[in-house]
Amino acid sequence: MKSIFALPLMLLASSSFAACNLEVEANDAMRFNLPEMAVDASCKEVTVKLKHVGKLPAASMGHNWVLAKTADVAPLATAGMSAGAANSYLPAGDARVLAATKVIGGGEETEVKFDLSKLEKGGDYSFFCSFPGHWAIMKGKFVIK
Repeated sequence: MKSIFALPLMLLASSSFAACNLEVEANDAMRFNLPEMAVDASCKEVTVKLKHVGKLPAASMGHNWVLAKTADVAPLATAGMSAGAANSYLPAGDARVLAATKVIGGGEETEVKFDLSKLEKGGDYSFFCSFPGHWAIMKGKFVIK
């Protein structure tokens, strides 16, 4: 005899629940709370919310969330240092920046929406913070499943 819950559970298991809205936290210890973020390839648009859970202001411990091909992370971070705070430490109009939030300070939130169809499933992508000196440890993998 089948349970009355069997059909809804089978439907739930077979449904494709796309994780198109992601959230990541950054703190005053220069860390993201996630080493990897994954999004379903069926998403047309992705929203990433960044929460700065620390207390320090953006001028001294600002964080942003930047998406780029992994090979572009170091060159972008290096170029971003001279771009300055007004540009969230990213070169203006640089096509290597696939998505990015503004730099925020402790207690603040921001988000970015981007078109996932411009990225390749299985591509080598990373997210990082472009605030000077942060990218070396504040980074993670971005996976399209």
